[in-house]
Amino acid sequence: MLAGAVLLDGDVRMRGSISVADLRSLPQHDVEVSFVCRTSGIRRHRFTGPLLVEVLQAAEPDFDPAERKDRLRFLVSVLGRDGHHAVLSWGEIDPEFAGVEAVLGTTMDGAVLGERGPHLAVPGDRCGGRQISGITEIRICSDDMLWTRGQRV
Repeated sequence: MLAGAVLLDGDVRMRGSISVADLRSLPQHDVEVSFVCRTSGIRRHRFTGPLLVEVLQAAEPDFDPAERKDRLRFLVSVLGRDGHHAVLSWGEIDPEFAGVEAVLGTTMDGAVLGERGPHLAVPGDRCGGRQISGITEIRICSDDMLWTRGQRV
């Protein structure tokens, strides 16, 4: 896989990778994030990139098209080159539900991230724990592994 490319995998119909150049060709959104860092106080950054939900929709998640709320049982796991990872719910980033404008930033504070790979920026997070740099992989998974026919596993 190319440096800076992101693998899209999991419960999707279109597995594959997306390059930073591909991400830059998508509609771009600006978000400002601020969070409290235990060691350096409040940090503020501005990211530009495509919305995470739009990138993931292109991978065609395995939602049941006959059931509008089926997508609410899907989770999105984001992995960074340094091993840092975080999970978001689909309903959190879906504009029809919570609509958090999480972006895959290709620029940070005006600087191009390039080969370092995109950065997940989640507006509204207080401590910045889900700000993942150098993203290498994103997986979309249903919660089927957690539930079996409505019973706890």
